[in-house]
Amino acid sequence: MSAILTAENVCRDFKIGDGSVVNALKNINVEIEQGKLTVLRGRSGSGKTTLINILGALDRPTEGKVMFLDEDITALSDKQRDEKRRYDMSFVFQSVALISSMTGYENVEFGLRLAGYPAAQREERVKMCLANVGLAKRMHHRPGEMSGGEQQRVAIARAIAHSPKIIFADEPTAELDTQTSLYIVKLFKELVEKEGMTIVMTTHDPSMMDVADVVYTLEDGEIVE
Repeated sequence: MSAILTAENVCRDFKIGDGSVVNALKNINVEIEQGKLTVLRGRSGSGKTTLINILGALDRPTEGKVMFLDEDITALSDKQRDEKRRYDMSFVFQSVALISSMTGYENVEFGLRLAGYPAAQREERVKMCLANVGLAKRMHHRPGEMSGGEQQRVAIARAIAHSPKIIFADEPTAELDTQTSLYIVKLFKELVEKEGMTIVMTTHDPSMMDVADVVYTLEDGEIVE
């Protein structure tokens, strides 16, 4: 398998109130293989969220570069990076980030609109994606009428709908119970195995390691394993 995304000697520093510098990431080198579920593991404060934000072009490194499909995305303009995220990437957040006034169907369909998906094909694609995550009968409910696990499944359906080249999931199970968390991670695994998707997920939960294809462990901003 070839790498779809690589981080080369990535460092990220932050200045804090007293003028001192915090080294959030130190010389990170990772390879994300196409068609695999890669987990970035670490305790809170280990740097995994900072790393996934840089890999997903939401943040820029202080040093180093990120290559996505053989293109240095750290060298792109903000507008070009926006385009990459809109069409080639997708994100699933811990907070779900659904629009509360929209139904599950409308949330997924809105994501397709933003990605420029053909209007004539949207309805079929939305229904297919919601069925894939087990929500065919709940698509017309709003987030407030759904459980936490159902909301996260809508977020996953929205993330996969426009067929991105890579999906980033930052602590997607952190606010869910253990059983629901395992269901979500197994769903990710099925998307990788059946749809050939590439997923990068952060977690601090050791029980999630069994389903991962590749695991990178972060500690104090460094890869230790």
